Amino acid sequence: MFEDSHYDRLKNMPLFKKAQEIMEISLKISESVSMHDIENLDEAEGNLLEGYAQYIRENATIIPAKISGAEAVEIYDLKMENAAIIRKAARELSTYCSGLAMCGYKNADYLQLLRNEVEEFRVLFAEWVKTFDQWDYIIDRWGLFNPPGIDYDTHDPDDDIPFDRDEL
Repeated sequence: MFEDSHYDRLKNMPLFKKAQEIMEISLKISESVSMHDIENLDEAEGNLLEGYAQYIRENATIIPAKISGAEAVEIYDLKMENAAIIRKAARELSTYCSGLAMCGYKNADYLQLLRNEVEEFRVLFAEWVKTFDQWDYIIDRWGLFNPPGIDYDTHDPDDDIPFDRDEL
């Protein structure tokens, strides 16, 4: 898998630590949605409650995995791709907290705790993204994560390097 030094570095990152805290809280929230809560609702509301709990669990587990993925590469567009997925997952956690509350989730304090953790994560995340070297890139032909002045159809000088498959 990853070298020990990669995981050691991750474990010491405040962003990764906060992601793990978010994951732990999210898993506890998800586990606390009991069958009793679901059975006391009509079928549609019960399905919604169960779905929101599942989505919270899924999004919370995505975040640390994508931080690890972004930290494992140097190329800007790959880092940014992971960052965009992290941002989406974190924002959805807050959305699903609101969904749980609307469905009558009883432990509203836990939802506020998770929202607070996500807000603390957001600040750490924004500072982390600032550390990405936008000039360590390959051209993103999809046009999402190129540095200023580089477009999806910009000529790549590496394309001019002769390639002879037989030399491999």
